[in-house]
Amino acid sequence: MNVATADRRPMSRGATGISVIFPTGMLGGGFPAETIERGIELGADAIAVDGGSTDSGPYYLGTGTPKTTEAAVEHDLNVLLTAAREADIPLIVTSCGTAGTNAGVDWVAGMVDAIAREEHLRFTLSTIFSEQHVDAITAALAAGAVKPLPPAGPVDAQVLRSCEHIVGLMGFEPIADALAGAADVVLAGRATDTASVAALALPRGLPPGPTWHAAKTVECGGLCTTNPQSGGVLVDIDDAGFTVRPLDPNSACTPTSVAAHMLYENADPFRMREPSGTLDTSQAEYRAVDDKTVRVEGSRFEPAAQHTIKLEGSAIAGYETIALVGIRDPNILAQIDTWIEILDEILDDRVRALLGLDRAEYETQLSPYGHNAVLGGLDPDTATPREVGVLFRARARDQGTATAIAKIANPLLLHLPLRLETHLPSFAFATSPPEIERGAAYEFVLNHTIDVASPVELFRTETIKVSHA
Repeated sequence: MNVATADRRPMSRGATGISVIFPTGMLGGGFPAETIERGIELGADAIAVDGGSTDSGPYYLGTGTPKTTEAAVEHDLNVLLTAAREADIPLIVTSCGTAGTNAGVDWVAGMVDAIAREEHLRFTLSTIFSEQHVDAITAALAAGAVKPLPPAGPVDAQVLRSCEHIVGLMGFEPIADALAGAADVVLAGRATDTASVAALALPRGLPPGPTWHAAKTVECGGLCTTNPQSGGVLVDIDDAGFTVRPLDPNSACTPTSVAAHMLYENADPFRMREPSGTLDTSQAEYRAVDDKTVRVEGSRFEPAAQHTIKLEGSAIAGYETIALVGIRDPNILAQIDTWIEILDEILDDRVRALLGLDRAEYETQLSPYGHNAVLGGLDPDTATPREVGVLFRARARDQGTATAIAKIANPLLLHLPLRLETHLPSFAFATSPPEIERGAAYEFVLNHTIDVASPVELFRTETIKVSHA
C-alpha cells in the first residue's frame, strides 16, 4: 500500500465506468437530503445502501426483528426512493431489516410500497430472500459442504435445528441478476456489505480489484471521510481504479481516511474475503486528487477455487434477568475484584441450597463498569476507581429461574461486605425493583460456510411491477 498525494484529476469513467452514491452506513442512520441531490447532480448512476449487520448481536437474527425504528428507515427510504425514481437510476438496499431475514425484506418492501403510493411512483421491484431452510442446510452438512469459520467449531444437525433463523450471506450475483432483469429497486436479504456496489460495477466489465476495493471503501458511507457524521460519498469506478469524494462540502476524503477503512471490521488490513474470492490491497496506491477527493489504483482480486456462502444462525441460549447497582464505597472499590469473587462464591452456594441448581444449569456474570468491564484483565489502568456500576446478569433455562437467581443475589448486591469488614456497606440499585427481565437471550451458533455450485442457488428472487402513478 502506498499513500501519497498528487495534483491529478480523476480519470474519466468512460463508457463502462459507473458512479454510485452510498449515503450512510446503515439505512435509518440518517443523512442530509441535499447530499443525495448533490450526488445526482455529479452524475450518479445508482444509489446503494446497507440495511443491516451482525454488529449489534444475535438478537435481531434470532427474533427476525429490526434494530432501527420504522420511522427512521421510512424517512431515509423516502428520500432515496423519490430521488432515484426522479433521476431514473436504480436503488439497492441490502441486509433489509438488520439481519436480512425474509421478514426484514418484507418489512422494507412494505414501506417502499407505501412511499410509492404516497408519491405516485411506478417502477419494477425485485425482492431477494436469503433465509435458509434447516433441512437443506442439514443435508449439505451431511454431504460435507458446511465448514466452520474461526473461531467456530464443527456444527451438528441438532445445533442447526436449534436456530430460530438461518440466513445466507449473498454476494453480488443475485443482485446483478435482478438488475439485469430490469429491476429499478432491489431489496435484498442478508448480503455482504460490498455486494450492492459490486453488483452495479462487475456486470459492466469493470475489473474486480478496484470494484471490490471501492465497495469496501464506501460500505459505511462517510466513515471513509474526515467527518463521518456529515453524510455519504460518491464513488466512481473505472477500468484502472476508483475515485471517492464526500457529498457534504464540509467533509473530505484523504489518502489516510480512505486507506484506513480496510482496517474497519477486517482481520487483515490488506486482504478481505468475499464469496467469490479475496480482495488484495497490498499494492494499492492512494493519491489525493484535490483537498477532498482520493484516487485509488493497484487493487487486485484473487478468484476462489470454490464459491462459498457464509451462513449465520441464531438460537435461544436461555432467559436473562439483570440488575444494576452503583458502588461508591472506597473500601469495596479498592478490592472490587475480590468483592466480585466473594459475591460469586456466596451466590453459588445459595442458589444450590435454595433452588437445587448447580453451575451447569445457569450462568451469572458481574461486569464492573468503571473498572474493567470492557477489557477485563487486559486493562492497563490499575488505579482504584471512584465509583463503579456493577451489571449483574443471570441466565437460566426459563425466565422464572433467572429472576429467582437475581432475587437471591439482591441482598448481596445491596450490602455484601469484604470478608474481614466489621460493617455492612450500602450500595445503590438503579431501579426499583432492581430485577429487570430481558426475556430470551440469543447467541450466534452458526458462523460457517457452505460450498455452492452456483452463487445464486441459495437465494430466491421475486419481481413485481409497482404502479401508483
